[in-house]
Amino acid sequence: MPPLEGPFGFVVIDKPAGFTSHACISRLRRCYGLKRVGHGGTLDPAVTGVLPVALGLATRLFPYMPGEKDYRGVIQLGIRTSSDDLQGEILKIDQWPKLDQTSLIDALAQFRGTIQQRPPRISAVHISGKRAHMRARRGEFMKLPLRMVTIEQLNLIHWNAASGRLTIEVRCSAGTYIRALARDLGELLGCGGCLAELTRTQALGFDLKQAHPLPELDTPLPRPLSPLHVLWRLPKYAMTNKEEMDWRCGKRLTTSGSFNNGDVVVVCNSDGSMAGMGLCEPNQQLQPKVVFDAIG
Repeated sequence: MPPLEGPFGFVVIDKPAGFTSHACISRLRRCYGLKRVGHGGTLDPAVTGVLPVALGLATRLFPYMPGEKDYRGVIQLGIRTSSDDLQGEILKIDQWPKLDQTSLIDALAQFRGTIQQRPPRISAVHISGKRAHMRARRGEFMKLPLRMVTIEQLNLIHWNAASGRLTIEVRCSAGTYIRALARDLGELLGCGGCLAELTRTQALGFDLKQAHPLPELDTPLPRPLSPLHVLWRLPKYAMTNKEEMDWRCGKRLTTSGSFNNGDVVVVCNSDGSMAGMGLCEPNQQLQPKVVFDAIG
């Protein structure tokens, strides 16, 4: 198969504090000389950690990648802010109650599972076609609608009763706001709360061990990772040389595999490189959904 033009794959950035996700993408566009660059989940400017970045046609693979994300964060009890973190305007300060680890573990347990969560007013959520943070900064009052999120794991790592700070680890679905979790925990405890620090430790199957510092324009660039690094959980189909040409033309393939109807399948060329994504239909027919290096 002819090689794909330009860099292809994923680069994992350890996003520094003070940068927006958009600013990181702009930097990488210039570094790699690509227009088609995308990230797998916005991080607030103050948040650090895993920012998976897709280069070139790899941007088409985001819908097929694992959606859960992992965070390590610090919640400050006793402070309510306009943005639900310490970057916002302080609205009220209260004394937090006397709490032990058992009390906090019991309180956190109420947020595990599938819950309704109201996003922060200062967020990227769209309200009537406008970002919520844009409307909030214009002084508009709005009550964002509740939405369903899933918090698979929520563990207390450390509690400092003197400072009113607790460290937590979270695994959650895409769209979950840890700032909202901090706010809601504070409300449950009757003292208010906000997010003090946050690091994303895993996203889309990539973790901090794979992350690189945000490159400068004159520094060596990280080598893109193959999407196969995170799509290994999905069934895979290796094509013959003849099938490669049919695939590139967008034709269905008749496989000899044992896929189930509706399976999403990683399709590879005979040399092991990735050719795209397919959907298994009845009679082991593989319908092309994403085709790299397509003809026509």
